[in-house]
Amino acid sequence: MKRIICMSALAVSLTATSAFAVDIDSRYQSYQPTSGVSGSLKSVGSDTLNNVMTLWAEAYKAKYPSVQIEIEGKGSSTAPPALIAGTSQMGPMSRAMKPAESDAFESKYGYKPTQVRVAVDTLAVYVSKDNPINCLSLTQLDGIFSKSRLTGSPAVKTWGDLGLTGEWASKPISIFGRNSASGTYAYFKEIAMLNGDYLDTVKEQPGSSAVVQGVAADKFAIGYSGIGYKTADVKALSISGRDGQCQAPDQHNAYTGAYPITRFLYVYVNKSPSTPLEPLRAEFFRYVLSLNGQTDVTKDGFFPMPYVFAQQELGKLGLK
Repeated sequence: MKRIICMSALAVSLTATSAFAVDIDSRYQSYQPTSGVSGSLKSVGSDTLNNVMTLWAEAYKAKYPSVQIEIEGKGSSTAPPALIAGTSQMGPMSRAMKPAESDAFESKYGYKPTQVRVAVDTLAVYVSKDNPINCLSLTQLDGIFSKSRLTGSPAVKTWGDLGLTGEWASKPISIFGRNSASGTYAYFKEIAMLNGDYLDTVKEQPGSSAVVQGVAADKFAIGYSGIGYKTADVKALSISGRDGQCQAPDQHNAYTGAYPITRFLYVYVNKSPSTPLEPLRAEFFRYVLSLNGQTDVTKDGFFPMPYVFAQQELGKLGLK
């Protein structure tokens, strides 16, 4: 099982991290505005990041009233074409760019797009708050969502197939997911289904919140979406990986990689290796990777970037 965040890299960060609350490393500093920042930015990409991008944009505009920022979040796959065409300056994505997308960018500009990690997400599996189930394995998820079932799972059609009894036993599982433009769709397909094909019966939704709303409205439903979209009407299940240990989608398990569907959230940017970012974009990323920006991350329900990784991203942008 792929682990995008390893325990050894985060040993020092975890000393300040509780498994029961979202904490921000005390080394983060508040953002300090500067002068000479103006202009317009457009962001095209991930729906998962839409809300936090809006929080960042509103806070940034409050510090720099002459700045205009437009946010469009229709799916991660819309980010690379917009960056390549120059119709956006920022490309939020809930998955890493595919090699073909990165290569297409490089063929036009002569260098790769710059990937900036901005937050940590546990891609949660949601059921109704009244559902008695508490944990599922990746293999069971493959049996529920996939027609390929590359893990070797039998088909899982009813809640009884997962061991539930009583009124649940004979009830078909109603399945909600994202559409193919979504990075969440692609990441869940990779991790839970080993890149197998989704069932034709999955009710594909255009946005992250729509998945959660669908599950909340259907007692016998299941769906996947970012942890930042959790509401009181749904339950986020613990998930077991290949080791068979149930792990909750919390901050501690995200940082250690124990929760098996953990991912970074990214913002891609067109930055020439030979040219510094202009103040408009440079200060935006300074804000995002400051105490203020990472507090916005927690407000939206995601987990802050580990401080050591945030410093790496600032260095990548030439902002350290």
